[in-house]
Amino acid sequence: MSRNPAIRVTAMPADANAYGDIFGGWLMSLMDSAAGLVAARRAKGRAVTVAMDAVEFHKPVKVGDEVSVYAEITKVGRTSMVIATDAYRRERHSEEEELVTSAKFTFVAVDESNKPRPVDAA
Repeated sequence: MSRNPAIRVTAMPADANAYGDIFGGWLMSLMDSAAGLVAARRAKGRAVTVAMDAVEFHKPVKVGDEVSVYAEITKVGRTSMVIATDAYRRERHSEEEELVTSAKFTFVAVDESNKPRPVDAA
């Protein structure tokens, strides 16, 4: 894959159930964080998550896997942005990445009073 991930981390035992599978909530949190980094950069300021949809879990993530989250803006409105995220796992000693989860996040750019503001306002 030639693009850079927004976030890359190693899945740890504290993030897993008794079978060694990573919790879906941990993965969604990571994806929300990655999308938030992209949203804040585009909005040139604070942006907050207002919705998450189209979540699909394709494969499990195991303890020790490297998880890379890629995030891309797919739509920009006046105050909002839709960001598509894909999470990939890579076994620790492998070069092969495999898609494990996809989701779309909607963010709204906000001002100091947490009121929506135009995305393109600096």
